[in-house]
Amino acid sequence: METKKGNLSINSENMMPIIKKWLYSDHDIFVREMISNGCDAITKLHKIALMGDYAYPEDHKDSIHVVCDPDNKTLAFTDTGLGMTADEVEKYITQIAFSGASDFVKKYQDQGGKNDIIGHFGLGFYSAFMVADLVEIDTLSYQKDAVPVHWESDGMTDYTIGDGTKKETGTTIILHLNDESLEFANEYRVREVLEKYCAFMPVEIYLEKANAPQEYETIDEKDLKDTDVVAEHIHEDAKYEEQDDGNGGKKQVEVSPARERVKINKRPVPVNDIHPLWTRSPSECKPEEYKDFYRKVFNDYKEPLFWIHLNMDYPFNLRGIIYFPKVNLDYDKLEGTIKLYNSQVFIADNIKEVIPEYLMVLKGVIDCPDLPLNVSRSYLQNDGFVKKVSDYITKKVCDKLSGMCKTDRQNYEKYWDDISPFVKYGCLRDEKFDERMNDFILYKDLDGKYFTLKELLDKEKADKASSSGKVPEETFEDGTGKTEEGDAEKVETETNVSADPGAADEKSDSAPAENAEDEKKEKPKTTIYYVTNEQQQGQYINMFRQNGMDAVIFRHNIDTAYLSHAEQKNEEVKFESIDADVTAGMKDDGQADLKAETDSLTEIFRKALSNDKLEVKVEKLKNADVSSMMVMSEESRRTQEMFRMYGMDPNAFPASSTLVLNANNSLVQYVLGHKDGEHTGMICQQLYDLALLADKPLSADAMTKFIARSNEILKLIAK
Repeated sequence: METKKGNLSINSENMMPIIKKWLYSDHDIFVREMISNGCDAITKLHKIALMGDYAYPEDHKDSIHVVCDPDNKTLAFTDTGLGMTADEVEKYITQIAFSGASDFVKKYQDQGGKNDIIGHFGLGFYSAFMVADLVEIDTLSYQKDAVPVHWESDGMTDYTIGDGTKKETGTTIILHLNDESLEFANEYRVREVLEKYCAFMPVEIYLEKANAPQEYETIDEKDLKDTDVVAEHIHEDAKYEEQDDGNGGKKQVEVSPARERVKINKRPVPVNDIHPLWTRSPSECKPEEYKDFYRKVFNDYKEPLFWIHLNMDYPFNLRGIIYFPKVNLDYDKLEGTIKLYNSQVFIADNIKEVIPEYLMVLKGVIDCPDLPLNVSRSYLQNDGFVKKVSDYITKKVCDKLSGMCKTDRQNYEKYWDDISPFVKYGCLRDEKFDERMNDFILYKDLDGKYFTLKELLDKEKADKASSSGKVPEETFEDGTGKTEEGDAEKVETETNVSADPGAADEKSDSAPAENAEDEKKEKPKTTIYYVTNEQQQGQYINMFRQNGMDAVIFRHNIDTAYLSHAEQKNEEVKFESIDADVTAGMKDDGQADLKAETDSLTEIFRKALSNDKLEVKVEKLKNADVSSMMVMSEESRRTQEMFRMYGMDPNAFPASSTLVLNANNSLVQYVLGHKDGEHTGMICQQLYDLALLADKPLSADAMTKFIARSNEILKLIAK
């Protein structure tokens, strides 16, 4: 077959059914498109007037009127914009996807001023045919000697156009609703849609019902306006109230003076706010206004934690307000709401492209006329510009948080428990976010005080210096400390890694260069202990407090992953659970060799519990009241927490736990002295369960046995 070239043929007869059905995913969005067209027409007329090509009449007011008529099954939109001539109707309406807005922008692009034209695709008008069997247009152009035009079409390929009857400049579009769309003839349904899509359109929008009875309101005559229609004048006499005169008698006191009032036709109230808060300068906005706006837009009556007012002109135009909401920590249900606007026209909720995943808990509005939208204006086109917007918003969030930590620490600490999971998640997911926030992550200690990591390390050094009788040193960036005599010396930190006391004596200027690498590898780390469950780990917390030790609190699921991340970022730090092992501070000074006790108790407990793999460790603890504890290695604990975080069963990979017995405790001493005693087995089982209870809840079967055994022990005591 011979190769041929040709042109694609697009038949409007085949296109219209597709446009009517698939142009927009939500059919109610046609209201937004009709209103947007009206806003564009008004904006264009402003531009023309600014150029001196048109003069407004004295009584002109920018507005769009929406009229519902359930009797005639119609919905009408009337704007006070520039209108159209017959030629313009045929050019812009009958040519599908020919954008009058784009044509207008090209014509005036060199005339200065801001471009506020909304529509650029030329398809918005055809959304009317998603809900209408017949659409009529009545329009009158602003141009001198223009004649009114009437156009109508049933949404197929045919239309009629001729002279119209419109008297005032502007355009009226009447939709004759199809049977499936009669809901849009209902005033309350249309109001709902207007509030959804047009709440902040830049032109006042008025909604009314055709042939509705006149409504009235009564005002003081002094508040009467020239545009008010007076139905009745009302005189109200002064009102008096009988009060005590102070001498045991009564007197009449005027509580409301006489006044003149008027009953007027109820003033129309726009359904939208043409000057939303985000269009104003942050310096002009009061805290209560931000809170009111939040309640109004998001129907959330929990007060937001704080907010960020976005205001950017270069390299792109962006306005908005981002709120950190007060949230509960049911992570499965957490979802913020970012409302995207384009020149105050609502586009969509929750546009994930402009907000990083870890900030999706935020609520707010973003208005960016420069964002590239697809033809339905409902989704962003994926390009580099969207990434720049996302980066800008992320940076502003970081700036707000870091600035608050530096200059408003009290409030930052107050909010930290609510925002910390999302900040830490952001640090895990975004390297730039992590770099910006690393120094502003807070850690809460057992007394509820907050510290940055640097502050926490400085506190550890000061505490250890104080306990050893040394004066805390001033630490410099090079790691040296200045003593009172002015000598520089290396600041030492107590660690969980043993160090050779003679190592310092062996150092000299002539040491081999390769030793520097060895020193780096063996650099001691400061151990920071942490708590994940204050109730279950209460015994360990009490022991820490009794020995003057401290720990930080990690309550959230993300903390397990974050502390590993923090260790990688800060090589001098090691995190360890408060119940990972028995720390040196809890033990008696001068511990003796306990190998014999360990061997004996291991044998006794393994036999009593029928568990040959039970790990037992014996220590002499300062607190003799503590009989037993269950410890799990830090590595095993983190592995199990990670399984839980990813929805896996941690019991499928059982972690090794060790039973720690206190050689100073009388019950443990009893077991040692009564290896084959009548009640030794029961005491071993009880000590084991007590240790488990301090770590986690017992299983139902184990708890039943524990309670029964406790009753048996009480009976023995009562004998």
